[in-house]
Amino acid sequence: MGIFDKIKHAIWGEAKAAEPAAQPAASPAPTASAPAAASPAPSSTASSTPAAAPAASSVDVAPILDAAVKKSGEKLDWRKSIVDLMKALGLDSSLAARKELASELNYTGDTNDSATMNVWLHKALMKKLSENGGKVPADLLD
Repeated sequence: MGIFDKIKHAIWGEAKAAEPAAQPAASPAPTASAPAAASPAPSSTASSTPAAAPAASSVDVAPILDAAVKKSGEKLDWRKSIVDLMKALGLDSSLAARKELASELNYTGDTNDSATMNVWLHKALMKKLSENGGKVPADLLD
């Protein structure tokens, strides 16, 4: 599993833990649509699938990361620092890990210029999270 996947799994995992009621609600819908035979089944399946899909894939990133920072007990600024974001999620934030993330996100700059790379990584990560169903604050997508 790559660094991006670890970040995504940490964020999405926290979102699932915060929404335990969403999964039981999704279970009765297929059960209810199974006995209904002809035309009600497609419409109830269609209506339950879009409702379940956004809940499962769309994740509000900011509150999850804010909670992770609070839980860490450290003064971390995930909104500006890739290192702090990774620390808040309990992930390796070493230069080697950030270089690996840079490679995964197709960074073409000098990985020895860590300050420039870190700024790029943060912006690229926010964009990638957004592309993968994360709701990222608009000011972090600029």
